[in-house]
Amino acid sequence: MKTKENNGILDAIKTMYASVVTHNSPCGCTPPVSNREMSGLYGYSERELDSIPQEANLGLGCGNPLAYAGIKPGDTVLDLGSGAGMDAFIASPLVGETGLVIGVDMTPEMIERARLNATRNGYGNVDFRLGRIEELPVDDASVDLVTSNCVINLSTDKPQVFREAFRVLKPGGRLMVSDIVLLGEIPEEVLASIDAYVRCLSGAIQKVEYLAAIQEAGFEEITVLGETIFPVEMALNHPGLKEAAEQMNIPMDELEKMAGSLASIKVSAKKMENR
Repeated sequence: MKTKENNGILDAIKTMYASVVTHNSPCGCTPPVSNREMSGLYGYSERELDSIPQEANLGLGCGNPLAYAGIKPGDTVLDLGSGAGMDAFIASPLVGETGLVIGVDMTPEMIERARLNATRNGYGNVDFRLGRIEELPVDDASVDLVTSNCVINLSTDKPQVFREAFRVLKPGGRLMVSDIVLLGEIPEEVLASIDAYVRCLSGAIQKVEYLAAIQEAGFEEITVLGETIFPVEMALNHPGLKEAAEQMNIPMDELEKMAGSLASIKVSAKKMENR
């Protein structure tokens, strides 16, 4: 995409997610159920959800990457697209007093909410930083684990995100992400829609392309730990998909085909010791 188009997408993403945190507006990326119910569907346990400030759970995401992350005391964990801090707060007690959790988000309102949540609830080992995941405000080789939950699909330069993740990881460091990918084609009209992009639809890329970007960044031992194709019925009730289809007069058969092309995957990878 051209730079002008990229800027338009970035502005739209910031506007939507600022509205999510300041006005409790639905982002259109998930069905209209409670934030807690949505997080439970994505794999978060009741214990995890009870352990964090409820204001940090905005019902966003498409999985629970931390369930597979193997976080250890003393680790430095980096969360890409940290939002109001949900995953950072879950990771906080796991890294302990000797560890650090860094959250990076490009939406000022999200960072403000996350910092407020951290201060009010005494999270002394969590640091939220304003920045883009394509240009991380993090030092080289300083992180043990990079994690992200349904955010990289929103980037207009996904290969750069993975190159940045590789840069900041220590040798032997790990990548663990949940994200949306495509298993089939979606209509050109949807691909061209900024509205569909910010709703986690047209920004998603083919699964094979996604995994190739991780490999090309330098990662090895790339493993798909889980893959869930969205049930057609659930996808057809997806607010963003329905709205995009209505605006673009997409026929029902095309809509059903598109619904069956969306999948959530959990991917792990490693930066080898000699890199």
